Formats: sequence, structure tokens, C-alpha cells
Amino acid sequence: MGSGALGSYFGGRLVKAGADVSFIARGGQLAAMRESGLKIESPRGDLHLQPVRVVSDPASVGPVDLVLFTVKLWSTLEAGRQLGPLIGRNTAVLSLQNGVDANGMLASLIGREHLMGGVCYIAATVNRPGIVQQTGQMARLVFGELDGMRTHRAEDFLEVCKQAKAGFDVELSSDIERAIWEKFVFLVGMSAMTTLTRRPIGLVRSDPVTRAMLHDVLREVVAVGRAKGVQLAPDEAEKQLAVADALPAGMTSSMYRDLRRGNLLEVGWLSGAVVRLGLEVGVETPANRAVYAALKLQADGWSHAA
Repeated sequence: MGSGALGSYFGGRLVKAGADVSFIARGGQLAAMRESGLKIESPRGDLHLQPVRVVSDPASVGPVDLVLFTVKLWSTLEAGRQLGPLIGRNTAVLSLQNGVDANGMLASLIGREHLMGGVCYIAATVNRPGIVQQTGQMARLVFGELDGMRTHRAEDFLEVCKQAKAGFDVELSSDIERAIWEKFVFLVGMSAMTTLTRRPIGLVRSDPVTRAMLHDVLREVVAVGRAKGVQLAPDEAEKQLAVADALPAGMTSSMYRDLRRGNLLEVGWLSGAVVRLGLEVGVETPANRAVYAALKLQADGWSHAA
């Protein structure tokens, strides 16, 4: 559900592994996939699938075993309201979206019993409609039931993913909430500082002033998560700073790329969410508040800012 870079990449790899996959898309991506199929350009192996089953209306697919929910955060409610025809008695919906708000939003629409939690680690973009380009070797999917149980549906999906091992690595987690928050810590820092400075991570981490702010942003997210009861390590901010230090110097974030293109920004669900959740648990978040304030007027894209 949402055949952008993430949905197309993981869906395409699952098709190659023998899974029965339907892609739900719209606009140029829908037209290109109907006409020319789906191409994946990747250091882990190129792939061209033609034809692929791609539709615009979920009702034309019917109930499925699992939905990979990969729309942008601002489309969560709109897309979530269209999930009904896909949901059977045991259907799992696995959101690979950024942030920590998506599952709560989806639970109100389809019921928490249908949700599994997930995170993915990959650098991929839609190079042009119908063509997904991956940068680097990392392509990893971590998922699990929200209550930590190992269920038949989780085990079944794990086995399907293992068949796609050439295309991505997979892990079934017994504490997916912590995994989601660990990625959230990193993602907030990376998106905040590359977008705020309009510079890649190499420059951000090498300047003492911007490095210090990056560290502050990370520490605030960890403090909020721990205050909410998430079992984050006390030194999680330092661990994620080390991850940032190991990234290619030219790497940016999807939010930075959205800013450059004049698209909507997810800042309200990233630094903005840290501010909101911090108020709920009584944790001060001045660095994230500064990021959110600086980017908020551009969050709705160029047309709104103009």
C-alpha cells in the first residue's frame, strides 16, 4: 500500500522470491508500472519485473495475508481508510513508515489486532516513475508482533522474506517497539540536521557546533522514549551518533530531499512529535523545538510557503 521507493523495493524483492504481490499505486508510478513494469537498480542485484500486478483501488485486490503499508506519514489516515477491502480475519498490516505515531493512527481505523510493527533500513529513491534506485548495500527489514509474541503469521512472513535473502536481510524481533524507537532516535537526528543546515551528514558531524546540536537532538529523543517506558539504552544517543559517523559523508535524508523538491515534510511526525511527546511526559526538548519551529512554515511544501 504505497508503491514508492520502499514499497516497490521490498515488494519487488518479494515477487522475485515467489510471493503473490499486488502493488497499490497512483499517478505517474501507477502509469509507468502498468506500461513498463518495475525496475530496481541495486548493488544487491538489478531486477526488472514485467508485468507486475499494480492497481489503484484496494477493493480490486480483496483480502490478503499481509499489507506492507509504506505511504508517507501525511497520507496515513487517507490510505488507512482504504484498507478495509484488504483486511481478512488474520490479515496483518505492517507499517514501515517513519516516526512512532503510525501504529496508533492505524489502530483507530483497523484495530490493533491487525497490526505488526516494523522498521526498515535502506537508502532508496524513485529515480523516475517505475524505476527504484538503491544506494549502498544496506537493505534490512525488522518486524514483529506488538506484544512480542511469535505468531504463525509472523513466522510465515519471516519464511517468505528469507527466500528474498539476496535482496534484503530480515529479522523477527521480540521487542519491536524498542527497535522502532531506536530507528526514530537516529532518524530524527539525521532528518533534523541535514534538512535544517541543507548540508550532508559529513559536514554536519565534522563541524563542532552542528555536531553538538545533532547530539542534543538525539539525547532529547532518547530522554522522551525512556520517559515513556521504552527500554532504550542510557547511551543510545551516543550509539546513534556513532552510526552517523559511519555513514558516507555525502548522505542526506529523505526529508532534506523533500525540502529541495518542494514537497511536504514529515517534520511534524519527527522533531515535532518529539516536542509533543516531551510535553506529555514532562521532558524538555529545546533542540527539537528549534528544528520544528525553523521548518514548520515549509512543512506543507513550496506552494504553502509561498
